[in-house]
Amino acid sequence: MSENETLTEETQKASASKKRKKQQLIDMALIAMMAALIAVCSWISIPVGEIPITLQTFAVFVAVGLLGMKRGLLSVVVYILLGAVGVPVFAGFTGGISVLFGTTGGYIVGFLFLALIAGLILDKFGKKVYVMIIALVLGLFVCYAFGTAWFMVIYMKNTGPVGLMTVLGWCVFPYIIPDLVKMALAIAITKAVSLRIKI
Repeated sequence: MSENETLTEETQKASASKKRKKQQLIDMALIAMMAALIAVCSWISIPVGEIPITLQTFAVFVAVGLLGMKRGLLSVVVYILLGAVGVPVFAGFTGGISVLFGTTGGYIVGFLFLALIAGLILDKFGKKVYVMIIALVLGLFVCYAFGTAWFMVIYMKNTGPVGLMTVLGWCVFPYIIPDLVKMALAIAITKAVSLRIKI
């Protein structure tokens, strides 16, 4: 290998390394930005039943839609970890591990499953509107299921027996239509942003 070829190879390696570092910085910034968006959206809440209606799910939908599974999931992880250590990023400006281990904490943890399932589907099949609808609905269903099971376990441990339909009436049924509206808005925003900016 000639000296010129060696220099060219080293230059290419340096350039590739620089691009990787730049992309890593961009990814970190996007993850932090989406975690902050989830936090801000959690503060916008309307008290309804056991769980306030917030824009958290909207923010998770947007994070996964724009960033894909890995970075979208990391955004949710960062958000939950911030709340777990006491930063008031949960609904009602609350924070702390006690919120996660409370009756409604399962729905927050369920955002991880929402991001994982929806993100995997979107990464595999692309971001056509019908794919996004299927991905987000399936992810939301698992989030509901996990959160409801968590609620029942904690509630029965602390208060007493409660029926599944009762819990669904408290924690799921009132939120289905608002979550579908948030989903439609998130899909529209994701498609609009994706057409203009490559993230």
